[in-house]
Amino acid sequence: MTTDTKQAIIDSAILVFNEDLSAPLEKIAEQAGVTRRTLHRYFKDRKELMENCECTVQKACQQANIQAYHASDDLLEKLENMFRAGMSCGIKYTFLHKLHHLHDHTHSHSSRNCSDYDSTFVLWHNHITLLQNKKMISAELSVEWIQAFFRGVISASAQSHIPGKPLSEQVLKSAWFSFSKGIGL
Repeated sequence: MTTDTKQAIIDSAILVFNEDLSAPLEKIAEQAGVTRRTLHRYFKDRKELMENCECTVQKACQQANIQAYHASDDLLEKLENMFRAGMSCGIKYTFLHKLHHLHDHTHSHSSRNCSDYDSTFVLWHNHITLLQNKKMISAELSVEWIQAFFRGVISASAQSHIPGKPLSEQVLKSAWFSFSKGIGL
């Protein structure tokens, strides 16, 4: 039960913080269906809760990306698989990006959180670069632009489906079509 409660709080915090990083902890407790007191049994303060959210999201996105990458030997299938993995991470992916692009965040490779963040996306970055070098996708676009475009596709997809439900196959197909055409496939 305690693991379920802790995970419910983390999941709720990710949803709430993704909308408003300064949201009160009461809102997170309400979303999780617990009291603020219960929330503080698991997390002493906002910082600890945010760190747990970040760690959870990084692990989930990184594992999904690695698994997707190794599901095929075909280079373009690898890209589509990683795209779908990112889409399945959805709100977690955008939340993670927000945390590392706050106005007061200084990105440092010596920071464990920053280094974990970078490693979450290194496989994606390297694969895009490989596809560009092999002239399989447009080299006119920077990897950073492609990643920003991908975040935009995730956001549009999240807005076009029913919250709390997995993305429909139609939404995934539309997203892949848009993304693949947008990067010159």
